[in-house]
Amino acid sequence: MSVSRRGVLVAGAGVAAGFALPRAARAGRASVRFRLEARTLDGGEQVVAVTLATAKLGRIDPATLTSGTFAVHATATSPLGADDVVLGTYDMDRVVAAARLDRHGDVVLELGHAEGQAGGATLGWAALRGRNVRLVLEYTITQLAPLRLRGGRTVTVDDFVQGDLVDPEVDAFGYHTSRDGLKYRLYEPARSARPRPLVVWLHGGGEGASLPDYYDNETQLRANRGALGFVTAEGQRAFGGAYVVAPQSTSFWLEDGDRFAPQIRAVIDEVVRRHRVDASRIHVVGCSNGGYMSLKVTTVYPELFASSVPICGVVQAFQPGGPRMITDAELAAIGTPTWLVASRDDDTVAPEPNTVHAHDLIPGSRLSLYDRVEWGGYRFPGHWSWIYVGRNDPRVGGERIWQWMARQRSE
Repeated sequence: MSVSRRGVLVAGAGVAAGFALPRAARAGRASVRFRLEARTLDGGEQVVAVTLATAKLGRIDPATLTSGTFAVHATATSPLGADDVVLGTYDMDRVVAAARLDRHGDVVLELGHAEGQAGGATLGWAALRGRNVRLVLEYTITQLAPLRLRGGRTVTVDDFVQGDLVDPEVDAFGYHTSRDGLKYRLYEPARSARPRPLVVWLHGGGEGASLPDYYDNETQLRANRGALGFVTAEGQRAFGGAYVVAPQSTSFWLEDGDRFAPQIRAVIDEVVRRHRVDASRIHVVGCSNGGYMSLKVTTVYPELFASSVPICGVVQAFQPGGPRMITDAELAAIGTPTWLVASRDDDTVAPEPNTVHAHDLIPGSRLSLYDRVEWGGYRFPGHWSWIYVGRNDPRVGGERIWQWMARQRSE
């Protein structure tokens, strides 16, 4: 089943209305809709700009448009009940870093944003559930100076109406639900007469559902760039065009790998059946919980995958001396080409008993073990080594990980 892309969870205050601009008036008042422009950074999705639908007001003089023309206030609240503790909510002014006109003549307010910066995130952390959840966003725009049109006339907007949240990379993935109820998002490459490879992204524990009331099919794309890296121009070039599918667990993959493996296989089979997928080039990549699952599915379906990339994956249960989630015998029997990735300073899933141990047992496997997780001058928690895979950074002998994946074939 497929459904169309949904809008944001809530619209801002106000009612959509038309506006009139009297020809003879020296100054006019208007109602304007706006949309939130989001981008998924390595640390999660943030609202990075606001676009005001001002083109119909007339031709705005760009020389009179400044970062002080408008003020932006953002409120982000929990989508869950009062008994749930959601961290990361906020109620604050956003910094308008710049104001400009886009090619349509609409005003774009670029907002200050950065890794780790408060006030722009679209996701919060439901502490009692251990899940990322989409925050309810309400933006308030205030005009501080009149808009001057070419010809000298001015316009003041007295009613701003919030519209959609737009993230082009995320929105490029369609919404689907498999026959057995597992939700997933699917990116389709440009049409081609040639069958394309398929990359399967398996999210971490924080991006699964929290049933019975929260199963959004969103956070597996918005929490990090794990799946999104493969749909960038660089990612698509590396694979010669690729489908990318991101299933969302109904809980978390570690809860029941034996149950989830067939459900993931059903999603893959559905995509292969409906699209021109090269069945010899199906690749699985996953982080943390998904790192475990990317190993697990290769033990259950040893002939299915061309390559497997487990990132900071769980092999041993979290408590010291805990049981193996994947046995040594199973690891030693893996024949799927495997490239493992982790960081030495990971204090969530220790690399030695998990990633390094798996590498020691999986025949012919590759290992990228970083000292820390740092990108763009910002240091992330050591568990977040999926950032490197999403940026095609791991390499062995000069060959990068996406290019290595792309040349693998299953039998």
